[in-house]
Amino acid sequence: MENSKFTEIDEEFICENCGKKVSKLGYSCRNHCPYCLHSKHLDVNPGDRLENCHGILEPKSVEISNKKGYVIIFKCKKCGAIRKNKAAKDDNMDLIIDLSSKQL
Repeated sequence: MENSKFTEIDEEFICENCGKKVSKLGYSCRNHCPYCLHSKHLDVNPGDRLENCHGILEPKSVEISNKKGYVIIFKCKKCGAIRKNKAAKDDNMDLIIDLSSKQL
């Protein structure tokens, strides 16, 4: 996949929103905290780490996709950018359900 816009990075991190240690996902790339669902605005394309903003991506809503299942919609607290990412198997389902009742 020479021209792929997806760089697989699965690494541990400390969530800048809730402070919890987040382990590797193990089957794909970890993009957001499974406890509070927040993320960090690091990528232009998934995994490239080329975004200069580095703001906190706040989960705002959820879409349901036939292919991907739950897709979390984030809005950057710093620049206002909208980003989407597939929910992980270990995400807090109570928060996902709560988000599903909200619109962006």
